[in-house]
Amino acid sequence: MAETTDHEGIARVVARYCHLLDDGRWDEFAGLWADDAEFVLQGQATKGRAAIRDAIAATQPPERRGRHLAVNLEIDVDGDRATNVCDFMFWARNPEGRAALMFLGRYDDTLVRTADGWQFARREITFF
Repeated sequence: MAETTDHEGIARVVARYCHLLDDGRWDEFAGLWADDAEFVLQGQATKGRAAIRDAIAATQPPERRGRHLAVNLEIDVDGDRATNVCDFMFWARNPEGRAALMFLGRYDDTLVRTADGWQFARREITFF
């Protein structure tokens, strides 16, 4: 298998965030985060891999899950640290069971290269 570039590795982490979150695969989701990571949502910070997993899992029961789509990735790598800014859309199920656009926003990420590959050190979500 061909070796991936840093940009490809980071884009994969961003995509896996969406897939694992939408599928409720919380143990794998936790692996996307560095041990001391920080997640910031609406000004509230959650720190640490396990706390982030638990906080997000609590807000995403199966009936609330939809589909996240991250686009327009702008990745900058500096050694073993990187930043990414991208836009996202979230579709939720409406009462009829069809997907309806619920949120637009932006992810501002800091990532670190670890023995396990690229992981989030910080993610802040801003809604439009």
